Parts: sequence; C-alpha cells; structure tokens
Amino acid sequence: MQIQDDKPYDDINITPMLDLAYVLLVIFILMCTASVQGLKVNLPGGGPATKSLADKKVKAVTINNEGKIFLNTEPVTLAQLESRLVKARAENPGIPVVVKGDAVAQYQGVMDALNAIGAAGILNVGIATKGGGK
Repeated sequence: MQIQDDKPYDDINITPMLDLAYVLLVIFILMCTASVQGLKVNLPGGGPATKSLADKKVKAVTINNEGKIFLNTEPVTLAQLESRLVKARAENPGIPVVVKGDAVAQYQGVMDALNAIGAAGILNVGIATKGGGK
C-alpha cells in the first residue's frame, strides 16, 4: 500500500489562531474588570443602559453597608474625600469618579459623598450598579 503525496494540501489548521483569539479575549476581559479599584460592595440593580467605566484613572468612592467612605481602597472622612478629589482634579480636570454605594447603605451616606464630590468640582460622576435587571 502506497501513500500518495501528490495531492495538494488544501486544509488550513485554524486551531492556533483560535487559541490566540481566546487568550486575547481573556486578557481583554481581565484588564477591563480590573480597571476600577475599590472595595467589594453589594451593588443595587441597574437597567440595560448601565455602562461600566474602563479608564485606569477613575477614582472610586465606595460607601459600604456600615456607612464608611473609601477613596479607592483607603478609608477617608468627607473632608479628606473632598480635599483629595480637589487635588486629583488639579492634576486632571476631567477626572471621572465612580460612586459605589452598598445596596443596604444609608442613602444619606451616598448623598454626603455626592455632595463632597460636587464641592470638589468633579463633573464626570457615575454611579455603579449591577448590570441588567428589572
């Protein structure tokens, strides 16, 4: 029995290309989800139009279920929050801020943080919610 090698090679192996595409997709997902730093809180539900920010220069203001305020991962008072945001705005006038309030947190704590952000002159403010929902 003889093997014929005169037949042209017409099959393309796309497995390495798919492997590369999957690796790039995983890297993209990891980089986008790690861009906003802060503490883990139970976010309230949002609508389908809710977007997440994927900018590495985003400041995250977190209000946990006990009402404590954090700037990224550092605990701060309202006065410290305002002064640090004024300093950040001086470095980057268009700096965005994401407010992440726990679903069971007192609404007044979230409003106090929003007032401090407004007093610091920050105009790009977003409120983080869970994606999708009714």
